[in-house]
Amino acid sequence: MGRRDYEDDPDAPAANSLIPAASAVVVDAAGRILLQRRRDNDMWALPGGAMHIGESLPDCAVRETREETGFDVEIVGIVGTYTNPRHVFAYDDGEVRQEFSICFLARPVAGQLVVSEESTDVHWFEPGEIDALPMVPSIRKRVDDWRHGDMPAAR
Repeated sequence: MGRRDYEDDPDAPAANSLIPAASAVVVDAAGRILLQRRRDNDMWALPGGAMHIGESLPDCAVRETREETGFDVEIVGIVGTYTNPRHVFAYDDGEVRQEFSICFLARPVAGQLVVSEESTDVHWFEPGEIDALPMVPSIRKRVDDWRHGDMPAAR
């Protein structure tokens, strides 16, 4: 299923759903960040997705990271909350989702790189390599919030 992101776009379709979601900035002991290249928009992104009934938002971030990258992670902080009502994702099936996401800081505890059904590549990047990557503005904001904020690297 394809996806198109709209942010502060007057031509964006109106939202018809609001689903809690979580993402994770996963940082290893060397200070590298884990990113996946999404199949639906061909952009680099943090692992993350919609929360399921019966799980917490931190549990969602852990599950999504495992499913999308092959790594089990431990949540060690919060990068930020992202709830811009002028940011929507339009999917091919007609859903237009308003953004509502908590981005967590995590460190890997086990696993190995795995490409999922949702991605075409999964890779560890040095922070300086990120600027050259194709990335939607909302994901770049999360990454920049981590890079320029007070969040520590994983220990």
